[in-house]
Amino acid sequence: MANSALKSIVMDESEIERSLTRIAHQILEKNKGAGNIAIVGIVTRGDLLAKRLVEKIEEIEGVHVPLGRLDISFYRDDFATYLSPEVLSTDIMFDIDGRDIVLVDDVLYTGRTIRAALDALMDIGRPETVQLAVLVDRGHRQLPIRADFVGKNVPSAANESVRLFLQETDGKTEVEILQVEPGKRAGSAPLGGE
Repeated sequence: MANSALKSIVMDESEIERSLTRIAHQILEKNKGAGNIAIVGIVTRGDLLAKRLVEKIEEIEGVHVPLGRLDISFYRDDFATYLSPEVLSTDIMFDIDGRDIVLVDDVLYTGRTIRAALDALMDIGRPETVQLAVLVDRGHRQLPIRADFVGKNVPSAANESVRLFLQETDGKTEVEILQVEPGKRAGSAPLGGE
C-alpha cells in the first residue's frame, strides 16, 4: 500500500453479507418479485457483488435472474487522462430492452462512474428502468445521482479512499477507509490489492 494507509475497517465480511441479503430483499420488494429484473455489475468489483446478489435472489425467490457485467472504460470522462486504461469486457448476453435493470457498483462517490455506466447501458438497449445498488455510499457527489439500494452510508473526507476488498480477488473481504497521500488520487482498489 504505497499510496495509502489503513485508517479503519468499516464493514467486515459478515456485515457485507448481511447488507447484500438486505439489498436483495429490497430489490425484490421494489420490483414486486424477480419477473422482469436483470442484474448488471460494473467491473471490477460491482460485477462480483452482482453475482452474489443474483445468488441471494435465487435463494429467496427460487428464480435465476439474468446477470451481466459492464465495462465502462471507454465511457469514462477521464478516459483521456490515463495512458493505458485497463480494458476488461462487457458481457450482457440477454436483451435489456424493456427490463428493469439493477446496476451494481461497490462504492458510490462522485457519480461519474454511474454516469458512464448509464451511457454504456443505453448504447446496448433501452431498459424499462435502471435502478442503482451500491454496497457503500461515501458522499461527495459531483453529479445528481443517488442509489436506490445502499448497504451502508460511510461519511468520508476527500483525502480518504473507501475501498472494497473481496476474497476472490484480494484474499480478504472487507471495506476499508484508507488515508491517501497528498497528490495521489482516491480511487478503486486494483484487482489483487495494491
